[in-house]
Amino acid sequence: MMQTALTVSTALLWIAVLALGAICLALVRQVGILYERIMPTGALMIDKGPAVGAIAPTFELSDIRGSQVKVGGIDAQGKATLLFFLSPTCPVCKKLLPLLPSLQASEATPVNIVLASDGDLAEHTRFARKHNLERFPYVLSQELGMAYQIGKLPYAVLLDESGKVRSKGLVNTREHLESLFEAKERGVASLQEFVHGDHRHGQHAQHV
Repeated sequence: MMQTALTVSTALLWIAVLALGAICLALVRQVGILYERIMPTGALMIDKGPAVGAIAPTFELSDIRGSQVKVGGIDAQGKATLLFFLSPTCPVCKKLLPLLPSLQASEATPVNIVLASDGDLAEHTRFARKHNLERFPYVLSQELGMAYQIGKLPYAVLLDESGKVRSKGLVNTREHLESLFEAKERGVASLQEFVHGDHRHGQHAQHV
């Protein structure tokens, strides 16, 4: 009798273990599905302005402190350039600005960061001083914004060392900014493209 009870209890334990295993597998699968649904898609690329893979227009500009800044073209130091389009009245821009120094320091891709906008020089000078932006070139150029057809802010464009557009898009978080570098490294136009498995355009951009 005792042996029968032991056999039954052992069988029940095995059934319980198998049931728990099945539940764990189901949970892992659901977590995977959930992760795919909430996976960061990176900066939202808007199909305007110079296309990814195209040579960016070259500008010779003066920044708000009077220094000459070249935007586009081959970089003599072999660095990429991140153009960050902003406005003093943009709250998301203000949230992202403190992240730029650490982003520049942490990225494996050596990068120059250029802040870009248009409008009143005195207003932007006060804004730059208030947010400690002295380390970055800060240019005011309506023509630059028109060349990239900037309609919403904050917007960022990553140029490689040869002056080609490698990624671009609306950026609302640090993850969005980092996604521009990741898209460049993966050879895709955007992380949305990578997530959806369509690499053809990005591979083409990499070799244009």
